[in-house]
Amino acid sequence: MGLCKCPKRRVTNQFCFEHRVCVCENCMVTNHPICVVQSYLQWLQDSDYNSICELCSKELNVEDSIRLTCYHVFHWSCLDHFSRQLPPTTAPRGYTCPSCKSPLFPPSNLISPVADVLKEKLAGVNWARAGLGLPLLSEDREVKAVVNHVTTSTISSSSKSPNSTHSVVNVEDQGAFSRTGADGYQASSNRRIFQDVREVKPVVFDHDDDKYKRRPASELVKTWWRITFGGPSKVRGGRSIYKKYCMLGIILVLGVIVLMLIMSRLGRYTTENDPNFDIRNNPNIHVQHVQALD
Repeated sequence: MGLCKCPKRRVTNQFCFEHRVCVCENCMVTNHPICVVQSYLQWLQDSDYNSICELCSKELNVEDSIRLTCYHVFHWSCLDHFSRQLPPTTAPRGYTCPSCKSPLFPPSNLISPVADVLKEKLAGVNWARAGLGLPLLSEDREVKAVVNHVTTSTISSSSKSPNSTHSVVNVEDQGAFSRTGADGYQASSNRRIFQDVREVKPVVFDHDDDKYKRRPASELVKTWWRITFGGPSKVRGGRSIYKKYCMLGIILVLGVIVLMLIMSRLGRYTTENDPNFDIRNNPNIHVQHVQALD
């Protein structure tokens, strides 16, 4: 268990493998949309990770991706193609995560930012609307997954002319394309829902990285003083001021007593072997040795 670094400071058990910080579900949606996130215990057992889609083995940042409620991330086009391969009569329980085989559709009573984004994404395709209990869409209203792959064919030499050049571009049916130059085409999708933000915000310095380091005695004293009397900018009442002065007086008296004891001990050590302080060497003092009688 740990605290997320967001201002809400939520208690969470999920850990971002890429940034090595605890994250809540709100941060997964906003700041870590395509990061590898699993439990902190799994990170302790094995911290290795691959930021790829397990269905196509490509990087997650090359296409629009979606996170399931089990926190595994896949390309939306790959997940859509994978789910469309199942028979139309497949029950909602038959749609599972390709990685961990957990249910793909979130429960209706689940309150989760990740589940809300997933439901909005799944609501655009008919195979998922049936599992969510929603009415089916018409073919023209159904959202098709956009795949960022463009294949070009060779130019036919029979159709060439000296003054004009023609190129044949074979594209997939899911995307629409607009002309940008003499020989180039730019891909653009007609409709997208919850496109991931690819620029992840930089994570600030984690001040809890050294919380298990051994601290010097001076820092322990400062911590005790801050807990006892509060910070310097804290507004204190009259009772707190009297308490402060009383504590300072007690510390001063104890310091004087300790100093006197130290000086007395040091003075005794310096005069113990000094012949000038031996009474036997003083001519004005006569010491008579009396032998004990049997």
